[in-house]
Order: sequence, then structure tokens, then C-alpha cells
Amino acid sequence: MGNIRKQSILSSMLIYVGFIFGAINTYLFAKNGYFEPSQYGLTQAFIAINIIFFSFANLGTTAILSRFYPYYYDELEDKKNDLLSLCLVISIIGFTLVCIGAHLFEPIVIKKFAGKSSLIIQYYYWILPFTFFFTIFYLLNAHSEVNKKTVLPNFLRETGFRILITILIILFITKVINFDVFIKFFAFTYLVLCIIIATYLWKINKLHFTFKISHVTKAKLKEMLVMVSFVYGGNIVFNIAQNIDSITIASQKGLAYTGIFTLSNYIASIITVPQRSIVSIATPYLSQAWKDGNHKEIQRIYSRSAINLLILSLLIFCNIWLNIDDAYRLLNLDPSFEAGKYVILILGFKFIIDMGTGVNSQMLYTSPSWKFEFFSGVILLFLSIPLNYFMVSKYGIIGAAYAGLIAMSIYNTIRLIFISKRYNMQPFSIKTLYSILLAFACYMVIYFALRQMHGWVGVFLKSFLFSLFFIIGILYLKLSIDIQTVINRLKKRMFKQKK
Repeated sequence: MGNIRKQSILSSMLIYVGFIFGAINTYLFAKNGYFEPSQYGLTQAFIAINIIFFSFANLGTTAILSRFYPYYYDELEDKKNDLLSLCLVISIIGFTLVCIGAHLFEPIVIKKFAGKSSLIIQYYYWILPFTFFFTIFYLLNAHSEVNKKTVLPNFLRETGFRILITILIILFITKVINFDVFIKFFAFTYLVLCIIIATYLWKINKLHFTFKISHVTKAKLKEMLVMVSFVYGGNIVFNIAQNIDSITIASQKGLAYTGIFTLSNYIASIITVPQRSIVSIATPYLSQAWKDGNHKEIQRIYSRSAINLLILSLLIFCNIWLNIDDAYRLLNLDPSFEAGKYVILILGFKFIIDMGTGVNSQMLYTSPSWKFEFFSGVILLFLSIPLNYFMVSKYGIIGAAYAGLIAMSIYNTIRLIFISKRYNMQPFSIKTLYSILLAFACYMVIYFALRQMHGWVGVFLKSFLFSLFFIIGILYLKLSIDIQTVINRLKKRMFKQKK
């Protein structure tokens, strides 16, 4: 767990740098006088549709890398390892099928979006180059992760993309480029990231291509094909379920409302940064532990990831909600974006529930029961589509938030029950309850004590005092071994420097 902890801290720090750039980008998108809400909504619909295209294009290759790489690593030299080459060929085939499908389904897209989101129709085919390079980048990113090289790939995924968008926004604001050129450059941002990560892998001698089929591939091919059929379908249904809200809002309410919902979702998703780094780092360790039959190590990663992620999600969310009203005013956002305030609250609960259940998704798709990840994803899709359609049509963007909360709660409950019954593992303890009660108590104290304080002074004071009381409570109650270890190491370093 020490290596996971070390890489998680460094990755989280780098990813938060990305969130700083993301916050700058979101602010510039939402600020009065720069972009129209519909233009911001287009960029977010662009990404949502891309995720669905990517689900079809990658054909489950990232999951194949995570699941089978330990077998290749144990039995083949790097230069004879054909797994990356195999996944690359599969991804290119998948992308070709996506291009064909995008053309065939264009009339349906026009019918659904022409009325309220005509910009999607105008730039529809520009999503394809974005998807192609996005697919290649995530394949190389997965290859980096299975080789336990996560820091730079995490930085590129979370920060590199946002830095490129910042550059494009500045060019647009300064009128060097117009919005048409902005979107077309936007479509090729992942080309730059592909070049960087490929160069990195080549320099550390981890980028090898061979099209000679190895004995490992021959032995595991049938199992891979079975896994692809399930994981591929699972990825499709999960990503559709995760992005159906933005697409439904765009088709029913228009791109301006998509922009409002996306801004709210972005603010709430700040909670998930630690989850992203811990998941990417923990996955290869889980894969190896399943291969070795080390259930004790799996349970350790499962329970400790759950309590750590719950604590971090509560810390971040309470800070956001304490200061949300001041944030709207101080940042001078377009007034229309304030309609998403309670969307942030509901989505915050959704992310806390997801993080508080630990790495259950990664446990499932690296385990012998990986097929269940597909079936649970189908359940999520069957919940998400009708819930979003009904809730958005009746309640607007807050309906989409409630649909996400309900669907994610049921989805995680089903997976928790399965893991408990199948492997006799569960991530919770009395510390889970203590963490929630502690966060609630600290929040209420700070809220009532400082509710009359506003402006930047109020924001900083509320955030500082809540974080201080919450962290002291975590340490006093010894709720997290990893947080305790980090604090102890920091103390030792401080005392050494003083000496």
C-alpha cells in the first residue's frame, strides 16, 4: 500500500494542477462577455458524444491490458510482448466501425439536435478526429499504468488536455482565432498528448511493437475474446449511462442548459480527483493480486481505498458547499449559471457515494468475476436512460442530477452486494460512519459560526477552519492509516529540518 499511497499523493497533486487549469478554463467559458452558454455547451456535448464513440472504438482494449498484462509480463521479454500491438490493431478496427456508424446514424442525430442544438450538427464530423486520438491516447495511458508508470500519464490526461484548452481559449478571447477555428483545433488536442506519451514510453523503453503472435496470445486469445464481448458491451452501456444526461439536456433543453449543467457537474466532480489517481494506481496491484490469489491484499486495498476516498470526498465537498454562493458572486459568472446550484449539491452526494464504496469497479473487472461488471453496467444503463428522459423533461437540469444520484446509488449497491456474497469482502467499518458524522459536525459548526462572513476573507476562513477541524478529528479518531502515515512522515521531515 506504501507505493500506492506515494504515487496517489503525487498523482493527486499533479491532477489538482489540472483542476486549476480546468477551473480557469471553466471560469473563462462562463464569464460574461467571452463565450455564449451555447458555445460552452457545444464543447461539453462534443466531449460527451466522444466518450460514447470511444466506448465503441476501443473495443475493450484498455480492460484487456489491465486484465492480461501480468501474464505477458511474467512470460515474455518486452520486445516480444505483442499485447500493445494487438490492442492497437483492435482499436483501429473499432474506430473504423465508429466512422461507418457515425455516417449511417447522421440522419437520426440531425433529427434529435437540429431544433435546439444546431451547432452539434454543424461540427458533428469534427468529433471523429477527437475520438481517434482520444482512443490512442487512452490505450497508451493504460499501457503506462500496467507498467506502473502513472504520474506523467495522469498529468497528461488531467492537466495536459486542460493546458491546451487554456491556450485555445486565450487565442479565442484575444481574437487571434474565431470560434470556428477554436472547435477545429479543439478536435486535434489529443494528437499532441499522443505524441508526448508515446515519446515518454519510448524513452523509458516501454514502447515496443511486434506483430508476431506470441504463445501467450495464442493461449489467452479465447479468454480475451470472451472478455472483450462483455467488457466492450459494459464500457458502452456504462459510458452511455454516464453521459446520457448531457446529451438528453442538449436534445430537450438546448446547449445553453447543457453548459449550465456541465459547469455544475464540473464543480461537483472536483471531489473525484483523488479517486482518479488511486484507481489508476491500484488497478495493476489488484490485477496481480487476483492472479496470485492474494485475497488478503485485495481486501486491504478495497477497505483502505474506500475510507481514504470517503474522507477526501467529504473534505472537498463540504468546502465547496460552504462557499458556493460566494463563488458565484466573486467570480462574476453569467447569472444563468446560478440555476445549477442545487445540481452541484445532488451530484456531490452522487460522487461521495461512488467514492465511499472504494475501488469496487476495478476489483470486478480485474477479478475472475469480471463478467458481472458488464451486467451491472447494463442495469445502470437501463436505469439511466428512462430516468434521464423522464426527469429532464419534467424537472430540467435538476432532474438530470436526481437521475444520476438514483442510478449510481442502485448501481453501487448491487456491486457491493455481489462482492460481499461472492468473495466475502466489503469496504465499510465503523470508521465509515464516524467520518460522515465528523464531516457533518464540522460543517454545521463552521456554517453557523461564519454564515455572516462573505467575500474572499470569508471563503478562505471557512475553508481553512473546516479543513483544520476535520483533519484534526480524522487524526484523533485514527480513521485512516494512510493519512496518519503521511502526517507522521511530514512531522519527521519538519523536525529533521529544524535540527
